[in-house]
Amino acid sequence: MKRRLISKALITTVLAMGGIASVQAQTKWDLPAAYPANNFHTENLVQFANDVEKASGGKLKITVHANASLFKAPEIKRAVQGGQAQIGEILLANFQNEWQLFGADGLPFLADSYEESFKLYKAQRPFLEKKLAEQGMILLYAVAWPPQGIYVKKPINSAADLKGVKWRAYSPSTARIAELVGAQPVTVQAAELSQAMATGVIESYMSSGSTGYDTKTYEHIKYWYDTQAWLPKNAVIMNKAAFDALDAGTKQAVLKAGADADARGWKVSQAKNGEYIDLLKKNGMNIVTPSAQLKADMKKVGDVMLKEWLEKAGPEGKALVDAYNKL
Repeated sequence: MKRRLISKALITTVLAMGGIASVQAQTKWDLPAAYPANNFHTENLVQFANDVEKASGGKLKITVHANASLFKAPEIKRAVQGGQAQIGEILLANFQNEWQLFGADGLPFLADSYEESFKLYKAQRPFLEKKLAEQGMILLYAVAWPPQGIYVKKPINSAADLKGVKWRAYSPSTARIAELVGAQPVTVQAAELSQAMATGVIESYMSSGSTGYDTKTYEHIKYWYDTQAWLPKNAVIMNKAAFDALDAGTKQAVLKAGADADARGWKVSQAKNGEYIDLLKKNGMNIVTPSAQLKADMKKVGDVMLKEWLEKAGPEGKALVDAYNKL
């Protein structure tokens, strides 16, 4: 009788331990992002995280940390690479100094529409996957920002009108544009942009209608020149060891949710572009079509930067541009 009681107690303990193990079996990932919670990129990340949790039956929970609350924008790639975060969203152009091909989508007028930008993405993806794999990471997906224009406090007719203007630089390419037009580059990340405008640290910058609305740029700057200069991409990257540690079903859930987020993000970006421009107008922003002179000046800037980029990027860069031009 005593042995039977011990056996029952043992079975109960084992079952209880199994219950605890199943509760603890949930894997948790942190996903740092640099942009506000209401930005369409961040909303897409949240949808992706929800899709993963649902498809994995709760085995993988991904927490999105918006607005650079966990890591600042330039720190996210290193955090994912080092395993401090298992997955993260980065602006590829931020890392051009590390490897030139990260900045291909930040070259002015190389790809200046959604159709051209998606072609560039298709050409760029194999190069990105190879490089990130060498660094212990996986490219899950990437989504373009809306086309970039020039926010500036005063009307401008040519690039010469930007001479001496305090210009926000957030990547090597935006800093180089400032140098080429004679503006004064000031490094300001997305999370600090509103404050930088409010305190007069910057008077001008290049970005999309999305960023202008998110940061209430219209409260400080009243002109946006729709140059459609380039469409930079945010990429979602994963730590390879963290991904490899998942079971097969959960891996599939992540890849499927990533593919869905990729397709959804591009559609939303394009739809939001028009919405954001309308919202900027409603809030007092002057949406201006660039003059022929300004267009010509900025095209020259683009030509100089492409030539410089190809010299730095070498055979890989040429292979990428050739692949893009064939699509």
